[in-house]
Amino acid sequence: MDHRDELVISETESVCPVCFAKVPAHVIGRGDGVFMRKACAQHGEFSTLLWRGDPPYTSWSRPKIPFQAPYAQTQVRNGCPFDCGLCSDHRQQTCTALIEVTSLCNIRCAFCFADSGVRCRNLDLSEIRSRYETLSANGYRCNIQLSGGEPTIRDDLPEIVALGRSMGFEFIQLNTNGLRLASDPEYLERLKEAGLSSVFLQFDGTENDIHRALRGGDFLESKLQAIENCSNMELGVVLVPTLVSGVNLHNVGQIISFALENVPVIRGVHFQPVTYVGRFPTVPTDEDRPTLPDVMRAIELQTQGLIRIGDFLPPGCENALCSFHGSFVVMPDGKLKALTNRHEGQCSCKSERAEDGAARARQCVVEQWSASNTLASGATQDQISMGEWDVLLERARTHRLSVSAMAFQDAWNLDLERLRDCCIHVVAQDGKIVPFCVYNLTGTAGQSLYRGN
Repeated sequence: MDHRDELVISETESVCPVCFAKVPAHVIGRGDGVFMRKACAQHGEFSTLLWRGDPPYTSWSRPKIPFQAPYAQTQVRNGCPFDCGLCSDHRQQTCTALIEVTSLCNIRCAFCFADSGVRCRNLDLSEIRSRYETLSANGYRCNIQLSGGEPTIRDDLPEIVALGRSMGFEFIQLNTNGLRLASDPEYLERLKEAGLSSVFLQFDGTENDIHRALRGGDFLESKLQAIENCSNMELGVVLVPTLVSGVNLHNVGQIISFALENVPVIRGVHFQPVTYVGRFPTVPTDEDRPTLPDVMRAIELQTQGLIRIGDFLPPGCENALCSFHGSFVVMPDGKLKALTNRHEGQCSCKSERAEDGAARARQCVVEQWSASNTLASGATQDQISMGEWDVLLERARTHRLSVSAMAFQDAWNLDLERLRDCCIHVVAQDGKIVPFCVYNLTGTAGQSLYRGN
């Protein structure tokens, strides 16, 4: 392979996607994008697309002073990513912790982080209590996401929510495909009464062809009914589209338009460019990988500039290369006011403490993704006579929408520098706290490092 036109941007470490051996890796730039290149002594060279187009890869940064945990669950023996638990080399607190309450699921998706339905088991309540206790031992209260499998398979999910609230966790979110929330409003009411804060709803598009391709059924009407039921219960909803090239990238603008039409029940849209972990149809090529810049450009183009690339910022919690986010106020005339903008100096190059970014991210999620009585108050405030600034302040409370994306990593593009900054963690079966990407890491033969161990 001719590497003469390549520029080495940085050096890091990764793993071989075949055998998981740790290997040195180079991040290189060339005319068609930024790539990770690595070689395994046994299985040869791998090159994987990381970034394509504007904004420039080297501009997308947010320096942090690493967090040093007062204690570590595991000792460093083999080095990252083999000593997760968390080990002393990890550089960020937990912002959101996933507790997978079941591995059962009522659909079979083409893409699934957890490869749900293979290992079929519900955690008992004592195991779930133990996971809450593990997180409590951190000395601070992270946000909780109840996940699976499909958590609503469990009739006792309201008791699980109530247990977490009784143990001091103030924000508990449900990660769900929404099918039971659509068909069983009484169940949703029980979840609300138990203290559920927010619904993280699988929502891949506004066309049934998309749902058939990714989820195996015509689920759009059920998703819409679930959103309506959440509105009736005054529960905020975050739409979570998995973006797959050739399937739903063309629908990004329509998803955002739908969200804007349904503020304030919809609190955010959180895009997830497809990641090749768990269950996926084929080994990925570069054409199969939507990058964060691809998503930003699609948003700007498909919203006709209503949302611009410059409205997005790198994260303050996880590694800058993992995500982007923007916050917007929907004004009474339908126009948007961006509360984030890279052109106005909010993205400072000054280093901040990683734990400060994590604390701010936790609080932002609580304020932005919970309904917080906005559904009730938002109905009449348009009729109040106010000045423009007062209207903006009031709408920021009741009609605010976040638009974000998270690029999770897989065995082909895993960057151990990024991994050490991870703030989204899973409480594993053995009680260890494991970064989300490495917990779900899947090799070419379907093997994993942590899941199911």
